[in-house]
Amino acid sequence: MATPPAEQLKRVLKPVHLWAIAVGLVISGEYFGWNFGWDVAGTIGMLIATVVITVMYITFIFSYTELTTAIPHAGGAFAYGYRAMGPFGGLIAGYATLIDFLFASPAIAISLGSYLHFLYPEIPVMHSALVFNAAFLLLNGFGVKESAAFSVFITILAVAELVLYLGIVSPHFKMSNYMSNPMPFGWGGVFAALPFAIWFYLAIEGVAMVAEEVKDPRKDIPKGYISALATLVALALGVMIVTGGITDWRKLSTLDYPLPEAIGIVLGKASGLTKIFASIGLFGLIASLHGTILASSRQVFAMARSGYLPKGLDIVNHRFKTPHWALVVAGAVSFIAIYIGTHTKNGTSQILVLSVLGAVVMYIMCMVSLFILRKKEPRLPRPFKAPVYPWFPGIALLITIVSLFAIMWFNFTVSIIFFAGLLLISIIFILMGKHKVALTDEMMATPDL
Repeated sequence: MATPPAEQLKRVLKPVHLWAIAVGLVISGEYFGWNFGWDVAGTIGMLIATVVITVMYITFIFSYTELTTAIPHAGGAFAYGYRAMGPFGGLIAGYATLIDFLFASPAIAISLGSYLHFLYPEIPVMHSALVFNAAFLLLNGFGVKESAAFSVFITILAVAELVLYLGIVSPHFKMSNYMSNPMPFGWGGVFAALPFAIWFYLAIEGVAMVAEEVKDPRKDIPKGYISALATLVALALGVMIVTGGITDWRKLSTLDYPLPEAIGIVLGKASGLTKIFASIGLFGLIASLHGTILASSRQVFAMARSGYLPKGLDIVNHRFKTPHWALVVAGAVSFIAIYIGTHTKNGTSQILVLSVLGAVVMYIMCMVSLFILRKKEPRLPRPFKAPVYPWFPGIALLITIVSLFAIMWFNFTVSIIFFAGLLLISIIFILMGKHKVALTDEMMATPDL
């Protein structure tokens, strides 16, 4: 029997730690990925999409935190979906979360490889992406965990670099560049840009999983999230707007390394400051890669422990206390995605969209679960309640549903892959009779890793 969560976890985290964890998980989104939105929407189209998605994340995060504090579980959305809607609810939410984190990791790894290739052109992107991915899989396998202090340090470093970047390039900003053909695809482009706007904030929900380790959840979680969102919004808008005005934005709209390229345009690629910027930029991407690999392996572990994935994946290494087979599976998916992404036109953006599609479905399942549990279990202890209920979760649900249909409309092939995978898993689920099996307390227990 697993040790109850209250005996496993220590309440040591303060708002500054929550800020660091949240920004650290997301910071890679400011370094790459968002620029693909320019390719489908232009500068103003992407700006509008980002404002809409910012509202969605503000309302979603505060609603999601209610679920996290009420039902602490390593499976996250999987546990909420199961509690609210039964086996199929858990299956859909768990599958979506897996896709979210499993494909965020290779997208970040490819960007890391691209940054390194920018510094040293003789190093192929795919090779370095695979090495980065393998290195952090090994670190996780050996039980290496980021301390809160290290999270603060590396996040401050990454934020400081973006501030430095803004300081260097902003004097070269020209409104004429930014407003050049600002919405080439009209309002349709705004909808097409939604997944790339989501990439600005994707994975911030991961910090809610440490709610049981926060000193004062009612006060500290809002402080941590508000400060993190304020930081990310300021950086997202600053980086996106300033970068769009230093040159013809079309030159940067399809690159995996837009910021080094932009600063190279301003200072010259041979400049020492350009190389220093690209080098420091690796730390921001590394922080996010470490977090997404950790999250994806724990999600595989939690679903296997609950019987939704093969049981062997829930084995914990006796020496290092890590789910090594779950890490192997997560790593295998990443390696395949990295190979495909680096050998396919627009490969990185397609992997990114697949990850975002998983996130959006997961967000929908969480908000639906919140509404159901408010009716189904009104006496469920809720250390933190969603503010302005039902408006916050309602707004988040509405925007995520619109985002889902927009992603499906503009990314038909990726959507077919996502839902075909869900259909296949559902058929296997039914054939194995899993939909008739009620999970025990032990199967749903928070794992002691």
